[in-house]
Amino acid sequence: MTDLDSPPLEPPPVDALLLVSFGGPEGPEDVVPFLENVTRGRGIPAERLAEVGRHYLDVFGGVSPINGQCRELVAALETVVDLPVYWGNRNWHPLLTDTLQQMRDDGIRHAYAVVTSAFPSYSGCRQYREDIARAQVDGAPVVTKLRHYYAEDGFIGPMARNVRRQLEGLGPDSRLVFTAHSIPLVMAGTSGPSGGAYVEALRTAAGLVVERLGAPYDWDLVFQSRSGPPQVPWLEPDVGDHLERLYAEGLREAVMVPIGFTSDHVEVVYDLDVQAQERVAALPRMTVRRAATVGTDPEFVAMLAGLVTERTSGPELPTHGCVATHDRCPAGCCPPPPRR
Repeated sequence: MTDLDSPPLEPPPVDALLLVSFGGPEGPEDVVPFLENVTRGRGIPAERLAEVGRHYLDVFGGVSPINGQCRELVAALETVVDLPVYWGNRNWHPLLTDTLQQMRDDGIRHAYAVVTSAFPSYSGCRQYREDIARAQVDGAPVVTKLRHYYAEDGFIGPMARNVRRQLEGLGPDSRLVFTAHSIPLVMAGTSGPSGGAYVEALRTAAGLVVERLGAPYDWDLVFQSRSGPPQVPWLEPDVGDHLERLYAEGLREAVMVPIGFTSDHVEVVYDLDVQAQERVAALPRMTVRRAATVGTDPEFVAMLAGLVTERTSGPELPTHGCVATHDRCPAGCCPPPPRR
């Protein structure tokens, strides 16, 4: 059983770890049903849905990289945590309901959940809690979501190393362009316990990465993957628009840093490696590289295991003075955006 704001005060001892992710199609026949799951009730224009479907089919053959990446992360976690590791998705198989049923049948009574989103927002945090609550079956285990980890060394360190690799051979005036998933302005404004936590956390993480590089690189925070109806304002600037603007200002070298993501899934690969690079190709003498995400970097995996140890030993510990590192959502935290 799961209650978003009032979980059991004395749950059973933890006996499993649950990886919760977005999910993705694993064949051409899965693409349309998957996208229908993702966009149900969100008013996404039909032409946008068709466009995204072509991304999956034309570039990836209908197979999203995210499920394979989750399998790799599960395997890596199994080597560093002394618990059985399960995996369930929001939008595609293995679906959370099926996973929780399997956990119940296996006798699991209390699981810690780690999600593949490091940042506070409705879609990146509270919606996962709602997914877990909706997926409950009779006798399902208590599920306790672990806290955000965007400011942890195990996230920042691998990102900084990946950026440093892409900076090799570029000049000292290269710009770092940190990118994250765009969300509606109203969702961004209400994220976290007191609002504005999504952008604040992204800026915190980006600043920590630059600090780790040990050089005063100029950097920007931009957004990608907007999918909502055009009349709804979303976070800007768009990464492609921003790169063109930097070019017009005289910049010729940049590294895109997908700080808002933990694996190289469809939105990272297509939006940055395909779409953004197509726009860069039209800019003479412009070089833009893309840093890898943390994926299954051993330091990242060890950090996730450390969250389990931390939570087992006591209440959560805020890091770097950042907001929204709680395990329990306060009432009203990250409310869902209004439906249109």
